[in-house]
Amino acid sequence: MDLKLEGKKVLITGGSKGIGKAIAGVFVSEGADVSIAARGVQALKATKEELGGAISIFEVDLARADEREAFMQSFIEEKGAIDILVNNAGGSNGGKAMATEMDLFYEAMELNYFSAVHVSKLAVEQMKRSGGGAIVNITSVFGRESGGKVTYNNAKAALISFTKSLADEVIADGIRVNSVAPGSILHETGNWKKRLEENPEAIQQFVQNEIPAGRFGTAEEVANVVAFLASEKASWMVGTSVNVDGGQSRMNF
Repeated sequence: MDLKLEGKKVLITGGSKGIGKAIAGVFVSEGADVSIAARGVQALKATKEELGGAISIFEVDLARADEREAFMQSFIEEKGAIDILVNNAGGSNGGKAMATEMDLFYEAMELNYFSAVHVSKLAVEQMKRSGGGAIVNITSVFGRESGGKVTYNNAKAALISFTKSLADEVIADGIRVNSVAPGSILHETGNWKKRLEENPEAIQQFVQNEIPAGRFGTAEEVANVVAFLASEKASWMVGTSVNVDGGQSRMNF
């Protein structure tokens, strides 16, 4: 299927590894003008080289509001516009609610939620000027139901809610906003890879008990859905949250 993404100016936060890297790879294969943003410059450079060098990189700490503003300004100065934004930057911390200090709640919200809200608002300003665009927020099945670490669960739930609110607000301007909620995804730099290496029997039992498809998902399987949602092939999808989880979620809607 031709997603008609050739030449589209795409920005992916957290794009240097894992799911973000896979998303960048899919957009590159579609002929898009891809940029990735992350904290680690070495990982950014490595991803740029691996994907053929045809991407732009931006070193930024997305947990810092001042850096978000500066990097978005740099992106627009370099690219002139933004057609597609993928908010993928995130991470988990802490443990159970009563054992997690408040500063970790604030950190989790800043990285997983406020960074996406802020960058989305900055992108919408530019998209309105050019007559439209698409935003895809990477959330989690644990933002739609209980599970995972409490800080991460809370932040992703908030991002799913924000997705719907912003989507309804800006669709009249030709801007579509949706979210993708991955389940357990196995990739080289992720927590599941570490857990699998540390205790393969326990993790294989988890897969058998919790994932009806009988295996972990891949970053590429998430990336393919993101590219579709960002394309005009998904033109009537507005404010939705799409599970990509091999049946792992226990919801029936």
